[in-house]
This record gives sequence, C-alpha cells and structure tokens, in this order.
Amino acid sequence: MSNFVFIYITNPSEEKAKEIAKHLIGKKLIACGNIFPINSLYKWKGKLEDEKEFVLLAKTIEKNFEKVKQEIEKIHPYDVPCIVKIPVNSNEKYFEWVKKETE
Repeated sequence: MSNFVFIYITNPSEEKAKEIAKHLIGKKLIACGNIFPINSLYKWKGKLEDEKEFVLLAKTIEKNFEKVKQEIEKIHPYDVPCIVKIPVNSNEKYFEWVKKETE
C-alpha cells in the first residue's frame, strides 16, 4: 500500500481548510480531510511569527499528489503554502475505500 499518502496543508482558518477539503473532495482528488488546530512558530520576512493555524490532513493516493498540489496552489491564500506529502500504510479495507473515492 505504498501509494497511499497523507498531504499535510496548513491554513489560516478552519473555514479555509474546510473550503480546500471540499474543493478537493469534489474533484475526487482526496477521499477525506481531517482538520485540527495548531500553533505555528516560524520566521517570515525576518520576523518571528507565532500564529494559530489549522492543518488539513488530506488522504489520497500517490498518483493524485501533483494534481492536489496544483489545485491548492491555485486557491490557497498563503504566498508560500505548506503542502507536504507523507507516505503511509493502512489497513486494506480503508486503503480500498480511499482508492475507490479518488479514482
């Protein structure tokens, strides 16, 4: 099941994370999205930032990653969105469901 991936995407708000998840699900590029709040510390334009963000953890198959990345880059409000692919393994039934929803 090495072609199952999570895509980790940070967002400025829960609403934006939901909007992106719904957009990707509607295009059959992801099967599911989990959204949860985080605190992010990072340097931006020479200044240390301490922000509340929302992570969208999108579940899909490997072959969809480039399309997912392109869609996110079109609609994401950040100048430099975080779009990170994480290979994962799962139980066979869940993987089959993800494949069915994204092919």
